[in-house]
Amino acid sequence: MKPLQEALLAWYRANRRPLPWRGERDPYRILVAEVLLQQTRVEQAIPYYRRFLERFPTLRALGEASLEEVLWVWQGAGYYRRAVYLHRLAREVEALPQGYEALRRLPGLGPYTAAALASMAFGERVAAVDGNVRRVISRLYALENPSPKAVWTLAQGLVPPEDPGEWNQAVMELGATVCRPRGPACPSCPLLPFCRGREDPGRYPGARRREVREERLAALVLWGRQGVYLERLTGRFPGLYGVPLFPLEALPQRVQAWGVRPLEAGEVVHALTHRRLRVRVYVAPWDGEGEDPRERPLPKLMEKVLRQAEAFLAHQGIGTLPHA
Repeated sequence: MKPLQEALLAWYRANRRPLPWRGERDPYRILVAEVLLQQTRVEQAIPYYRRFLERFPTLRALGEASLEEVLWVWQGAGYYRRAVYLHRLAREVEALPQGYEALRRLPGLGPYTAAALASMAFGERVAAVDGNVRRVISRLYALENPSPKAVWTLAQGLVPPEDPGEWNQAVMELGATVCRPRGPACPSCPLLPFCRGREDPGRYPGARRREVREERLAALVLWGRQGVYLERLTGRFPGLYGVPLFPLEALPQRVQAWGVRPLEAGEVVHALTHRRLRVRVYVAPWDGEGEDPRERPLPKLMEKVLRQAEAFLAHQGIGTLPHA
């Protein structure tokens, strides 16, 4: 084994964080962890990982559940499409296939997730390249803005034939805890003697600027005799429930369609990966029954909207939302 590989693996075995999915060989459990970690920080992912597996301990149990059950358990983790794809996958296959190419053909599995599964669960020698690995490789070889193919080729060349899953985890752990985006702990890095970018690590891999676009929306909170009007959402919140949400400029038409005269209750802001949602909240009494929002899986945005509406009604002395 190369000295570089020996150095990193020795460091990893002595310094790896005691995470609940470490050393896991069950492909389903690895899949749940990797999907959660795509958009959720490690500390936040741990309780959701445990809760999800407690409720759905196997791929079969997940497939037998309804999407609403799955979203209930996922609630709070955000980026709900991940849960939708997991559920769809569980309904399409009885067992996860044992090769990278076969895994890539499953719904919702990109190159990284398929490689992580193939290497950690099935011992296939394939590099799993996420943002941490890209940064480590770019600094190790002093590459500015390398292409994904170039990074993968270099990463693949470093994967040892023995326990490639452990190697992939070691590189990711190094990127997460030592070779950080800002303030890398270079003196503590086991790869420092091999690193071509050690003199100026901030230069590599170069900034990837992502424009954050702002959307202006309106949310209409209609309260009836027994609760709040809720509808099943689509788009970025598939399968979840919430009050009507639409572009702000469509407010007059929506209000006319409902036949209500709403009051403006303030504004909430909700950040997504490449979007900032600025939502103006409106409240109005409604000649309908409604339902208890606590009995439906809601995205965090809708929780914010309902809290804003509740605070407005309380401040105005109008009352409270039924069961909100």
